Order: sequence, then C-alpha cells, then structure tokens
Amino acid sequence: MGKYFGTDGIRGVVNETLDAEMAFKVGCAAATVLLERGGQQPLILIGKDTRISSDMLEAALIAGICSGGADVLPLGVLPTPAVAWLTVKMNAGMGVVISASHNPFEHNGIKIFDHNGYKLSDALEERIEMMVDGVLPCGKMTRDKLGRVRSDDGRGADMYIDYLAKAAGSNVSGLRVVVDCANGAAAKTAGRLFSKLQLDFELLHDHPNGVNINDGCGSTHLEHLCSIVKAGGFDLGLAFDGDADRCLCVDERGEPVDGDRMMAVLGRYMHQAGTLKNDTIVATVMSNLGFHEYAQANGLKLLCAAVGDRNVLEMMIQNGCNLGGEQSGHIIFLDDATTGDGQLAAVKFLSVVAASGQKVSELTAQIPSYPQVLLDCPVTGGSAAKNAIMKSSALRAAISEAEEMLAGSGRVLVRPSGTEALIRVMVEAKTEKIAQETANNLINMIKSL
Repeated sequence: MGKYFGTDGIRGVVNETLDAEMAFKVGCAAATVLLERGGQQPLILIGKDTRISSDMLEAALIAGICSGGADVLPLGVLPTPAVAWLTVKMNAGMGVVISASHNPFEHNGIKIFDHNGYKLSDALEERIEMMVDGVLPCGKMTRDKLGRVRSDDGRGADMYIDYLAKAAGSNVSGLRVVVDCANGAAAKTAGRLFSKLQLDFELLHDHPNGVNINDGCGSTHLEHLCSIVKAGGFDLGLAFDGDADRCLCVDERGEPVDGDRMMAVLGRYMHQAGTLKNDTIVATVMSNLGFHEYAQANGLKLLCAAVGDRNVLEMMIQNGCNLGGEQSGHIIFLDDATTGDGQLAAVKFLSVVAASGQKVSELTAQIPSYPQVLLDCPVTGGSAAKNAIMKSSALRAAISEAEEMLAGSGRVLVRPSGTEALIRVMVEAKTEKIAQETANNLINMIKSL
C-alpha cells in the first residue's frame, strides 16, 4: 500500500484525513498523468455514492481535473462498477469514484480506474501520490488548455442498466425478491434494473439522505432483510453495500447466503454449462473450509488469493479464470466486467435460481459451512501501528498456539485491514464455542500490545 492509496483507493474521515484540498490535488494529478500519455483531449468520468460529503469532494475533483487540463464527465450517483464499465464504453482515460463502500457515512474515498476499467497500477498510484505531496510537478493549465465539464444527461446510467438486464441468462420474472439498497448508489439503479427484468420485487432502504448509507442496512447488516424475506414469503433477498460492488443473498427461510456460497452455486452452474474457465474459482484465504470441500466434491478447483478484490482479480488474470470473489460479496465475472459488481452478481444468481427451479436453500444445502468468527480490533497510530502489531513475536506465538489447538480442524487468520484502522481476526473451528473463545483470546492479545 502507498501513503494515501490503500487496497481500495484513498479512504478517510472527511475533513479529518480526506478533504477538498486533497481531492483537488488528486484530480489535478490524475489529469497530469493522462496528459503525459499524449493523444486527444483526455476525459475523466466521475461517479459518486450518496454520502453527504460526496458533493463537496466531487466539486473539488472536478476543479482539479479541469485545472490539470482534462475534461470531466460527472455521472452523478452511480455504483462503482458502473463507472469502471462506462470508462471503457465511453473511451475515457480514467474513471473516478467517490465512495467509501461499506464504511459509515462520515468516511469517504476516491477510487480510480484506468482506461481499461481496472484499478490503477501501484506505479501510477505512487506517481499520483508524489504529485499530491509536491515531490513531482502537477500541471496547472492556462488559457485554452484548461479542461471543461461535459454533460451526461443520464445516458451513462441508461447504458449500464441495459447492460445488466442483458446479462440475465434466463427469464427471472417468476421470482419474488426483496432488494436492500443500503441507502446507497443502488437506490438509483436497482429499481429500474429489476423493473426491466419484470421481477416481482420490493425495495428496502432506497431513500438516501446523505447520512443513512449502510446504517443498519445493506450487505453488512442483513437482519432486517432476513426478517422481511421470511415474513413475506419471498423467494429470496438481495443486499448491496453503499457503492453496490458487493451483493449478498438471503434464502427463502431468511437465512444469509454469503459470497462463498453464492460463488459455489454460480461456479457449479457454470461448470455444468461448460462456461467456467479451467474449472476454477478464485476465492480468498477468508473463504470457508466448507467451500473447499464442496468444490472438491463437484470437480471444481479453488484457488485462494489474499483478501481484497484487487488480489482476486490479479490471480484470476494470471490463471485464466472468469469467476472469482470474496466471502463479503465482491464477485467478479471477468467475461463481463473488470471489477466486482453487486447488481451483475444479483442478476447472474437470479438466473441460476430461475433456471434450476429450486429454492435457494436447496441450491446451498450441499455446501458445508464451518463455524466462523470474525472480530475486529481498533488500532490507533495508522499503518505503522498495524504493521508493528503484526510483527509482534507475542502475537505470532499466540497464533501458533491457536493453530496447534485446532490441529487441522480449523483455521486462524489475523490480518490488518487495508481500508480501516483495524486488525481483523478470523477463526474457523468445529464448534461456534471453540471459534469464539479462540478469536476472543487473540483479540485480547492484540489489545495488550
């Protein structure tokens, strides 16, 4: 990770660690990088989520981009994957998203995609950081070299929704679905998408007010969705996060279906249809042991990348795979998109459910799930403090002791968050009690350091 860019762009609490001045500098640096490549007048797309701070950061980014000599096309509120997809379709030089994904509303972030719809390389991110810090010059244009703001008039959203609707491989109109929009970007697109698919659906948390994004709703808070699905006799529920690059499911009984289980269902279907490249799915080290067992039993190979959709994508490309993702609901269909897309995952999953004629619980019944406990320990002192804790001999000893205690019947994973000031602890074991006790011991050890 760089000085400002983490595993998913720049993140921070607005006007504490991320402000309009930084956004201006990032916009100017992005334009400068594009101009260095030469060619026609460069164009940068900007999308945003529904946070109260997104307008402020958008204005600063636009000013910076125009100051740096590039044109800018504001797309308005739109999911992160929509910006990545439109960057390619509109032949833009870059796409920028203002979002902090699943984080609380006071946080925000800046993600940048290159002209191919992929997140920027480490080298380009470092170059932008050096311009932000004044180590490298950032071009400020004058006279007729200034950039201009172009008008979108909603065309980008229309193109994206049409593309998603066409990605549904079968008629899904017979399903009854509840959709949780997390009071985020999906609130602007999900209703239009599912109407186009002629679904019988209801929307939840689709009235963003700037401060209610991810607040007790969406893919990180499934409780309300679970109760609505079960009480209303729906076929399933779908939940997105704030920028709609994640999707999780709830079955007809009101039971959560995480990204592992969604990928298992999707992967088996694609394998049977002959469309799963190399018969392989790329997951992460967080993926449940039950997913590994299911894959092996069904003739699938499972590769595990480090946590983060960027790492999953890299391993997919290296191994020629077209399906990968994370337990958290980032699912990448590389034949269709360059990044995780919650609504794309939703329509693909709906297509499998409709084509199978089975209930979601029946599709997932054969996928074992080991009890898994995930705990977070807040850390003060930034990346340096997280790194120091991870290098602690006492922590390494505690992890080794926990692994020996589980003796092959579980797993321990301790890692620093790439986007927040947290150390994350994951423990899998044969029983919930053992997993919880082991995770608590590790958290207490981290707190003592």
